[in-house]
Amino acid sequence: MTHLRRRPALLAAVPLAVTALLAAADPALAAGGVGAPGVGDPCFPLAGNGGYHVDHYDLTVRYDPVSRRLEGKAVLTARATQRLTRFDLDLHGLKVTGLTVDRAEARHRRHGQELVVTPRRALRKGERFRVTVAYSGVPGPVTDPDGSLDGWIPTDDGAFVASEPQGAMTWFPANNHPTDKSSYDITLTVPEGRTAVANGVLLGQRTAHGKTTFRWRQTEPMAAYLATATIGKFRVERFTTRDGVKVYNAVDPREAGAAAPVLKKLPSVLEWESRLFGRYPFRAAGAVVDRAPQAGYALETQTRPVYDRAPDLGTLVHESAHQWFGDSVSLTSWKDIWLNEGFATYTEWLYAEQHGGDSAQKTFDALYATPAGDELWAFPPGNPGGENIFGTPVYARGAMALHALRTAVGDRAFFRVLRAWAAEHRHGNGTTAQLERLAERLSGKELGGLFRTWLYARGKPNVSQKTR
Repeated sequence: MTHLRRRPALLAAVPLAVTALLAAADPALAAGGVGAPGVGDPCFPLAGNGGYHVDHYDLTVRYDPVSRRLEGKAVLTARATQRLTRFDLDLHGLKVTGLTVDRAEARHRRHGQELVVTPRRALRKGERFRVTVAYSGVPGPVTDPDGSLDGWIPTDDGAFVASEPQGAMTWFPANNHPTDKSSYDITLTVPEGRTAVANGVLLGQRTAHGKTTFRWRQTEPMAAYLATATIGKFRVERFTTRDGVKVYNAVDPREAGAAAPVLKKLPSVLEWESRLFGRYPFRAAGAVVDRAPQAGYALETQTRPVYDRAPDLGTLVHESAHQWFGDSVSLTSWKDIWLNEGFATYTEWLYAEQHGGDSAQKTFDALYATPAGDELWAFPPGNPGGENIFGTPVYARGAMALHALRTAVGDRAFFRVLRAWAAEHRHGNGTTAQLERLAERLSGKELGGLFRTWLYARGKPNVSQKTR
């Protein structure tokens, strides 16, 4: 994610009492056949749900940009990871009009962002089951702990749908945590003249009776927060790269002039990143360039980042790097968000270094020269807390941590680490501890002190010129 403007924090992620309740109740809930209402993430404890894994989402959504009304049906194919007499889905705001589990009507109730489901019979551990949810209403965004909006954000001609970290639940019922990755079919119906863009490959589109339906398929595993259904009046460009990747760009005509020269570089950027990080992880790529000033950021939605305005080249490089770091290799916990943002930011530094700009060392030195009271040193990026996951230290100091690692182990080992990280966790999840162990294994050096200094120490690190 690239945040162009962040507002002050307005609220906490969840009350502390909820965090304590989840920590205390999970074992008892599981023993009683009840899936936990969250996975207990330290930044967003109610995100995701316990007791099952979603293999596949089949989403059918109709949206009217004039009335702003949405009608949806979600079919979740899932597997129970424990005995389940009850389980939760994350769903915010929309009204549920019908719910079945394996075609049998199931009791359900709402509790905040939780849709609590009681199937007609208990589900056995390991059993596969299907949940069908019909829902409708006027979707809107959620407000994040730092005061910004995410999820379904209405625009003057449709909707800008960017769901990091919490917003997937604003437009479909989900197991909304990065550790639960699934394949997707997304069918979007909008008024004729609008384009509806989702993830993966466009299977087809059809116009009838004043409506156009777009069918999208994302086969590689995807976290819910990376799903999009962005709608607007777009100019569309489609082509296939030399590597066989299907590119689909959708651009608001008001942004087309500024966006065109940047998007023209997308194939070369992906080729350059593939040389650094290994084969591009997906069958599809592209961009959605909307006009959504109320959002104030770009997001690495899987295979097709969304931009709230025409991006500059650095932003394109950043969001493209996320296809490896964040999308293919996803977080295990939101506190490790630097693994997404630090890597994507450092990719910007590398691109500049290799394309006639400042060296990464010069960029590092300029940042290190900032005074100790600067926001860069306000908190350690390795555990920022929910209100700070998109703060400056996560991006810039996270990138500095990678440069310090590069300096410590040398270029040959460092770039081996980047490629191995992307390969060994491809379409999976990772943690900072796993990255540290990988770097130590490939470099033969003890790196615990370096990781502690740059990721977990408070204030400006006191490092020698040699370390820098």
